[in-house]
Amino acid sequence: MTYAPPPWPDRPGSPDPAGSVPSAASFVSPLAQPQHAPGAYIPPSPVPVSGSVESVPALPRKGRRISIWLFGLLAVLLIGLVGYFLTFLGASASIIGMVVALVPFALVLFAVRTIDRWEPEPRGLVVFAVAWGAIASVGIALLVDLGIILLVGNSDSSARDLFSTVVQAPVVEEVAKALGLLLIFATARRAIDGPVDGIVYGALVGAGFAFTENIQYFAISYLDGGAGDLTATFFVRGILSPFAHAMFTAVAGFALGLAARRGASGARALGALCLGLIGAIALHAFWNGSAMLGDFFGLYLTLQVPLFIGFILAILALRREEARLTHARLAEYASAGWFTTQEVDMLATHAGRREALRWSKTLRSDRSPIMRAFIADATALAAARQRAISGRDASAAEDERVLLARTAAARASLLSI
Repeated sequence: MTYAPPPWPDRPGSPDPAGSVPSAASFVSPLAQPQHAPGAYIPPSPVPVSGSVESVPALPRKGRRISIWLFGLLAVLLIGLVGYFLTFLGASASIIGMVVALVPFALVLFAVRTIDRWEPEPRGLVVFAVAWGAIASVGIALLVDLGIILLVGNSDSSARDLFSTVVQAPVVEEVAKALGLLLIFATARRAIDGPVDGIVYGALVGAGFAFTENIQYFAISYLDGGAGDLTATFFVRGILSPFAHAMFTAVAGFALGLAARRGASGARALGALCLGLIGAIALHAFWNGSAMLGDFFGLYLTLQVPLFIGFILAILALRREEARLTHARLAEYASAGWFTTQEVDMLATHAGRREALRWSKTLRSDRSPIMRAFIADATALAAARQRAISGRDASAAEDERVLLARTAAARASLLSI
């Protein structure tokens, strides 16, 4: 059925007390956020809508952005990393490796964007997550490798190679990547609403790390064996395993996101991240070990592929959980007259969102950008409501006020002649 929103009510009814204070039954899933505080009050009438969508204030950025000093640190590290590649690999091989590495990198970014389509994370945090993985994590791993070589020497023994591949690399690389997740949580905690957000940030950090690491592998393959070796390396790293690093770090991100949803902070959040980090290291070690200790392609088909399928199914289950919580929270606003029941179904379901976008394109002028903003703001509104009823975000009420104004303005623009 074609979506056609009914007119906005002039005077909505009084808020439903049951909608304003969620019951314990609202948190039936172990992934749901437990209730720590009474439900926040929902105003009974919409804020007045005046002006265009562009005139409505933006969502406050406090608690959703990374310090400029951290970006400055990454810029300094980038200079050193570029110098390393130019010194040890040369400009030509490095450029060739970078161009080829863009293929799996773009594929992973597209997949992450698909997961995060309806409530995109702040652009600055996305850039930081990728940059931390591509610059800082790689730099830390290289420095640790250099330090170990200086301490114990550069042995070519099979035992040393096995230790480096199965133990050293997974531990050092995953810890370095997890440090980026910890910085995001510490400085932009309000941008992490649950496990899906944690997976997104973890996958972005992993994608950045894989991009830079692939540049090195592809460049070395080209220098050692020309186009033939480069093609073989690209097949293994770019075709068979483009999501490996993203999947490893996403496990740590999942644990941190779940902790954030449950209101954890300080030692509890760090403990959750460490548990997730153990899982990330184990997956990484298993992946590296399969390439050295057994039939790589046999293990890939019998273990790695089912593991990847299970990872996808888990993400789908988490997205379904997010949709359930979004529907539950928006239904509380509907009880107060902010949305209709039909709009809640549209805003909280994948099928409803697609239908709404199609409908917005049939209007007198293409209003799909406004509809996308409407959907994103409504989803963020549900997340703000979730934080409010958990008592873990003192600024959630301000977010609600701004997001209610934004959704009201977007709705008015969609219905205007």
